[in-house]
Amino acid sequence: MRVMVMIKATAESEAGVMPSEQLLTEMGAFNEELMQAGVLLAGEGLHPSAKGVRVQFSGEERTVIAGPFGATTELVAGFWIWQVGSLEEAIAWAKRCPNPTGAEGQIELRPIFEAEDFGEEFTPELREQEERLRAQTAAQTAS
Repeated sequence: MRVMVMIKATAESEAGVMPSEQLLTEMGAFNEELMQAGVLLAGEGLHPSAKGVRVQFSGEERTVIAGPFGATTELVAGFWIWQVGSLEEAIAWAKRCPNPTGAEGQIELRPIFEAEDFGEEFTPELREQEERLRAQTAAQTAS
């Protein structure tokens, strides 16, 4: 099972306040643990929403909306992708995580859809395409 682990933004992260050396050290050690356990697939921090955009869809129309975006607690400041045996295992890892904000904060865990979750609509042709794209992505990442 793969899960996306999202570190929610705070007023400080949205203001561009960088983590302390101590927090970076603690997170680095936690990432090492995740890697050694075979859990960590990816993980990155994100710039504040002021540096981002959203693409709004309305039928065939597309509108680009520049950040910053409101409702800080609904924004994501960073993420991991973990490979775990169950959601309970992911929760156990999340509970071991250093406090990403140093104060009040939140981490959200969401299972990632796997091919078998889509049922019959995910035809053999679509499965083949998905596998080909994953292989190409892995090859690009490796180089």
